[in-house]
Amino acid sequence: MDRGGCQMSGGGGGDSSGPDNSGMISLEDLESFSEDQLSDSGNGSLEERETMQEEEESGRLLHYWQDVARGHQVEVAPEMAEPIQQLTTNNQGHSSREHVPFTLLGRKEKCRELLYEKRQYEKGHWACTTMREETYEQSICYGFMKIMRYICQQNSLESYLGMTLPIVTVVTTDESHSTISNDVKVAYFLPTEHQAQPPQPTDTDITIEIWPAATVYTRPFTGPTNEVTIIQQINAMAEQLEPAGECVNDSFMVAGYTNPAHINRQNEIWFLERPRGTRED
Repeated sequence: MDRGGCQMSGGGGGDSSGPDNSGMISLEDLESFSEDQLSDSGNGSLEERETMQEEEESGRLLHYWQDVARGHQVEVAPEMAEPIQQLTTNNQGHSSREHVPFTLLGRKEKCRELLYEKRQYEKGHWACTTMREETYEQSICYGFMKIMRYICQQNSLESYLGMTLPIVTVVTTDESHSTISNDVKVAYFLPTEHQAQPPQPTDTDITIEIWPAATVYTRPFTGPTNEVTIIQQINAMAEQLEPAGECVNDSFMVAGYTNPAHINRQNEIWFLERPRGTRED
């Protein structure tokens, strides 16, 4: 399987050292690379500087991403240079990123601490790819690289589609919620303008899925996402929800909103409410 130009360099997984072992590279890593860092004052005419920038920008962006990736124990392959450059060219900043729309149905707090929210998400199109690597960190890395290339260029419109948040990963666990399956789905919500006619991916490993409307219980948490932290968050959320039979018990979602290199990375664990008539006693 083509892993989308993303290769692991090192062991990965929960035994790695450093502030974040998630192995996932987000679009925000790239967005943190400002235009000032890309510019080169140099000498010569404006035309010469523009020509030089056009020739060197792609290489410098790739090198920057490779430097960021090493902090995640990931190697970014040279063929990622073009989608990275295209993403930067179309970068419109954090405030322009569309969030997956939802209706807040309720929330539970204790001593002013948010325990969870109950939300209603409507039916929508998502671009998804399922990875089956040895670790969760490897799967989300390879999967996100594929999704990023779809967003940037590898689609039937051959254009930048726009970024939405959160990027969602779907994981399954055993009955006791102690281990995560190697099958990890990485999903990207299509922006509103593309919901009616989703651009088709050129990568056959990516499919466009229609996710039905769903009631979701969400719990925020900060820090890295790996097998250990996800299992901890699933069990913490399960303790808050009563009765437990109202929610799907073996499939969960991890929603990521911020750069995984950030010390206080913002995430959520999502539990799906079972449709009426399928709930356990």
